[in-house]
Amino acid sequence: MATTPPREPSIIIIGAGVAGIAAAVTFKKAGFEDFVILEKGSDVGGVWFWNRYPGLTCDVPSQLYQFGFAPKPDWSRVWATGPEIQRYHAKVVDEFGLRAHLRLDSEVTDAVFEDDRWQVTVADGTRLSADFVIAATGVLHHPFTPDLPGLDSFEGTVVHTARWDDALVTAGRRVAVIGSGSTGVQVVSALQPEAARLLQFTRTPQWVLWAPMGLRRSALVAKALAASPALHDRVYAAALWASGILADVALRPTWRRRAVQELARWSLRVQVRDKALRESLTPGYQPLCKRQVLSGSYYRAIQADNAGLVTDAITEITPAGIRTADGREHAVDVIVFATGFHPHNYMRPMNLRGRDGLTIDQAWAKGPRAYRMSAIPGFPNLFTVLGPNSPTGSISLQYSAELTARYITRWLRRFAAGEFDTVEVTEEATTRFTDAVTEAMGPTVWNTGCNSWYFTEQNTIDLWPFDRATMTALLTEPDDNDFLITTTAAGAADPKERECRSTR
Repeated sequence: MATTPPREPSIIIIGAGVAGIAAAVTFKKAGFEDFVILEKGSDVGGVWFWNRYPGLTCDVPSQLYQFGFAPKPDWSRVWATGPEIQRYHAKVVDEFGLRAHLRLDSEVTDAVFEDDRWQVTVADGTRLSADFVIAATGVLHHPFTPDLPGLDSFEGTVVHTARWDDALVTAGRRVAVIGSGSTGVQVVSALQPEAARLLQFTRTPQWVLWAPMGLRRSALVAKALAASPALHDRVYAAALWASGILADVALRPTWRRRAVQELARWSLRVQVRDKALRESLTPGYQPLCKRQVLSGSYYRAIQADNAGLVTDAITEITPAGIRTADGREHAVDVIVFATGFHPHNYMRPMNLRGRDGLTIDQAWAKGPRAYRMSAIPGFPNLFTVLGPNSPTGSISLQYSAELTARYITRWLRRFAAGEFDTVEVTEEATTRFTDAVTEAMGPTVWNTGCNSWYFTEQNTIDLWPFDRATMTALLTEPDDNDFLITTTAAGAADPKERECRSTR
């Protein structure tokens, strides 16, 4: 009996952030070389490329915020800064030979599944064809700016933290920061010391857990980890294990959750002595319900003589400043929007169409969803890395991305062996997974009564409600019963005819 000759799957990876880099390195290590990475930015790093605002710091310890395949023993701080993380990503891309596969300034506008292949169009008109598309677009990349009356009339400078202007001067100027999440807290802390006046406008205060975010990493620790890769691996494994405590805190109402919540309350009580200000800074929801904010300097900054907290709603932007509901006009020179992102867009707004012309908006009419974070019904040969439900809140994003990429690699090997031409997750399997997520979300801290960016417009929580062991079990071996697996006449074509093709 004739056998199908081995064939090299052609792959398009959309995005060169954490997810895209993890996928590309995993595929390359598995022997798959026919892939291209399309990145809309002018450099790699995803959120760490787009975000360059003052004070930018990762709220995950640097020892854990790294790829398992690319150890970095010499982080300069316990919590790394944004620029250092972006440099790390660029170094990984170079070390693993990904530059040859990378196309920067290449925003995908269209991805359409036709004749058992994906046809992908880039903004400059370039067209690519491939067997598989890997959507590694991430979560936080479409900045959200509130529609405030009069914004266009403002005569000063307006900037969003996700599109920071490196030439912007804030020293000696009157600065307004709108937003109170992690970004707002970091930028307030960074700008306050040199600003003539800094006002933070916030609708809802955040719990801020004290942490020495500027703590330097010991040079002796770095030398020891660099000298012994085995020691580094053990420390990394220990950090992954320790993150399980965070899962326990987030997923179940245990004594650990209560302890961390009390620490957040203590942080506010001890650091803010003024009763009126403390009341204004006290949220009306449980600590940890929103993404926890860490800072060792925010409460000091907001209590400084040149700083102020404004809790009245903004009614309009005037040419000279910001007017609030109490009728006051606050004169400012610079408005900084620390208002976050559209977190549930994922691949959108690209024109993404799967089988029979199904659009991603149609598929997600009831909210973003993907089978085990990795596959969408109606979209054959398309997989997501850090897709819906992947903002974990308690599990390393790098671990999640690498695990998902290895799972996808299993499908790539089967395609290469000629076992199938298209693979598509079933609606039934996706519904079962979504129902399990909904049920598991019940006792989580994210479901205790706050309004956070974790919620979709359909009022579902877009997070991973299971522990790391469950994630690993679900994304180790594909279950054929959950997929439509087909072989077509095109599968017998000469492998050379299936290479990733580019036309203009």
